[in-house]
Amino acid sequence: MEEKSRSLSVQKTDYDRVEWYVTDDEGKVVENLKGMYEPASAELHLEGLKKGEYNLLLLGIRGQGEEDGAVIHRLRDETDEWITFPSDLRRPLSAEYFYSRTPFSVNAVKGPAGEEETVAFSQNVMLRRIVGRVDFSLSFNNVYVRNAVVSQKARLEEGRFYTGLSGNGNYVGETGRFAQELDLSSATSYLFLPAVSGSSLRGEVEVCTRGYRGDQVRRVFVFDSVSVSANRIGQIHTSVDHPDDSQGLMYFTEEAYREGDYQRILQDGEPKEVYADSRQRSFNTSRPLQANVAEDGRLHLRFYSPRELRKVLVKARIPSAENEFFNLAYFESLPAFADFYQEMPLLLREGLYQTESGRYITLSRFEKEELRNMELKIEADDAYWDKLQKIKHGWNVSFNLYGGDPDKADGGPAGNWMGIRPVHCREAVALFINFTYMIDMPEHEEILRANEDRLYGNGGVGDKVTADVVLKQMRQERSLSVGLVYTGNNVYGLGGGSVFGAWQGGWFNHYTDTYACEVMFHELGHVMGYSHSSAFTYGPWAQELMNRFYVTHIHEMPVDSPDYLNSKNNPNKY
Repeated sequence: MEEKSRSLSVQKTDYDRVEWYVTDDEGKVVENLKGMYEPASAELHLEGLKKGEYNLLLLGIRGQGEEDGAVIHRLRDETDEWITFPSDLRRPLSAEYFYSRTPFSVNAVKGPAGEEETVAFSQNVMLRRIVGRVDFSLSFNNVYVRNAVVSQKARLEEGRFYTGLSGNGNYVGETGRFAQELDLSSATSYLFLPAVSGSSLRGEVEVCTRGYRGDQVRRVFVFDSVSVSANRIGQIHTSVDHPDDSQGLMYFTEEAYREGDYQRILQDGEPKEVYADSRQRSFNTSRPLQANVAEDGRLHLRFYSPRELRKVLVKARIPSAENEFFNLAYFESLPAFADFYQEMPLLLREGLYQTESGRYITLSRFEKEELRNMELKIEADDAYWDKLQKIKHGWNVSFNLYGGDPDKADGGPAGNWMGIRPVHCREAVALFINFTYMIDMPEHEEILRANEDRLYGNGGVGDKVTADVVLKQMRQERSLSVGLVYTGNNVYGLGGGSVFGAWQGGWFNHYTDTYACEVMFHELGHVMGYSHSSAFTYGPWAQELMNRFYVTHIHEMPVDSPDYLNSKNNPNKY
């Protein structure tokens, strides 16, 4: 009989290695067969089969079996060991292993061209996992406890597993008692060879959490009699009961904040209808972190700052319920320009809260209408916050298009203005935070007093202005509507009353460029009411004293580097 090539379709999957044998009806390996497995089509091509009854043995590996110490042996009989693992294996498997034994027949039938061979399978060729999987899961009664997990581990203290598989699908060998620590923070699913008859997994799950004050709590939970079977998933679920379950504090670790995917203000792509609307985007430099209860009862924090703030504690007082401030929320890190909204546990359930005096109080669930008069205040253990707190004479800042169109490539110039974009708004936040910090620096006051004889008003050099007058003018609360100046008319700055604007280069270079600062202070001189005849525009105040002081003292300012915003490399600049 002529020997022909036979194509056997195998279950298609992404195996990294496939081994195969054909055995006869007595379980002996058929020798001298030629064959090739094609992964792309999941087909096995064989040559050399004659009429008879056979079994197709397949072994598939997904992953790197050598990492598990897996050894593939040559078969002569189905009862031989085909794949084995070290008997001292003390960790879960890295790869997945699949096996099938499928009977088939090669028959001769008469056809138009004479006698032809056909292959008939009594069942589909389907590989199944010869390993078991164990999944660990944890549930928490308090989401803020879950967010504060430092480590979660499982320690396996019992279990004996098979160490191999024979060609006929029987498990062979046996490990010693299995003991292993698993890191559940990096993975929660683990593969094992099946447990030997009468053996199962037992051990414990350890959960370690951190508190916002740096303390840690360790909890241990025992599990027992977890089955590990081939092609099955064993579940180990731990319900984490924790001492802080009753706490009402909103504790946001950095991981939890990222998980919440909270928004930011003044970001590239924010609509001009939003950032150029003073009702939606404005702030006072002495209060860059705004905190309030939104109309829907959520806690709202909005941060006008190019820098993040760390270790932020939000305290609250509800006059109708408690006269003392209590800890409401803690943030390991509040990002630059954060716009945080979150429903408060106060509206969901009874909770335990710590007051400023250190005592604990239990507050019942509130309706949102009851929180409308809730007072909030902020504390932060951060040197940056300490500097922001030193801004005593804040200026109000908002942003204005002044007829320009930021959606156009050239900014849609309108007179001496063009459309300000978020990249410029963020720099305005940096500049005015620094400026209002500077006006209360002792060194700044000293330089004004040391050069008092060089300060003169709109009447010229004879119109003397004292340092006290200048300080009073600078420390007067003002409201500025900030824009972007169009340089096509050879104008680089505009200012006066509530109007303030500078060209793009000024916004980007105010940290280190004395000319950029000269333009900024020139326009601030106009805002303070001074004309070009004074020392505060084309004179020593703007052109020498203030601009040089700002640049040479930038390292002392709250926003002490252009690197926070990196505006020069922003793709959304003009």
